[in-house]
Amino acid sequence: MTENPEGADGPAATGGGHATARTAGNPGRAAGGEEPPTAWSATPSAEDALLAARAGEGDEQAFETLVRRHSLVLLSLAHRLLGSRSDAEDAVQDAFVSAWRRLPEFRGDAAFLTWMYRIVTNRCLNQLRSRRPVTDLDSVPEPAAPEYRSSPARAAETQAALDSLSRVLADLTPEQRACWVLRELHGLSYEEIAKAVGTSHQAVRGRIFRVRRHLTEAMSSWR
Repeated sequence: MTENPEGADGPAATGGGHATARTAGNPGRAAGGEEPPTAWSATPSAEDALLAARAGEGDEQAFETLVRRHSLVLLSLAHRLLGSRSDAEDAVQDAFVSAWRRLPEFRGDAAFLTWMYRIVTNRCLNQLRSRRPVTDLDSVPEPAAPEYRSSPARAAETQAALDSLSRVLADLTPEQRACWVLRELHGLSYEEIAKAVGTSHQAVRGRIFRVRRHLTEAMSSWR
C-alpha cells in the first residue's frame, strides 16, 4: 500500500496521554537551551522502524518515544516555514495525530522521519497557501559574527539585511519556500526534499535554483 500522509483526518486523541509536539516546548530551543538539530538523514533507522511497527500495533509508549525523538527537528522546520511558533506547534501536533491514525499503513519503505517530514511539510504548505507567507527574524540564520555585535553600526546594518531577507522570503511561493528551507536551513538532499514535498527531483532543483537566483539579485546591495 502506498503511504499517503496527506489524506489524514484532523486531531484525535490517541489515548494514554502520549507526548505531543507541545510537550517539546519552544521549537527554537532544545532542552537545556541548546539549538535544535537542523539537518537530518532519510536513512532508515532500524530502531525507528521497530518503534513504528510497535506503535502501529497500538503501543503508545513506542509512539511517545518517536514523538520525543523527532519533535524538535520537526518543530524547527514548521517554525521556519510558517514564521509562527504557535502555528508550528499546531502543525506538528496535528501531524503526529495524523501519523498515529495512519501508522497501521506505514510499511517502512522510507524512514519514519522521512514520512513525518512529508506530513509536516504538507500541513505547513496548506497553511501557507491559505494566507500570505510570513517570516520572522527567528526563521532565518543570523549572518553576523559575534564580534560584530558590539558595534551599533554593524548591528543596524545586519538588522536591515535580515529585514530585507525576510521580505524576500515572504514573497516566495509556498513550494519554493519549503524547498529552500529544507535545503538551505535543514541540509536535505534533493532526493530527500522530493520525498518530503511530494514532487520530482528535477522540480526541486528548479525551484531551489530560481530561489537562489532571486535571492542573489534581491540581496545584491548587501554584498
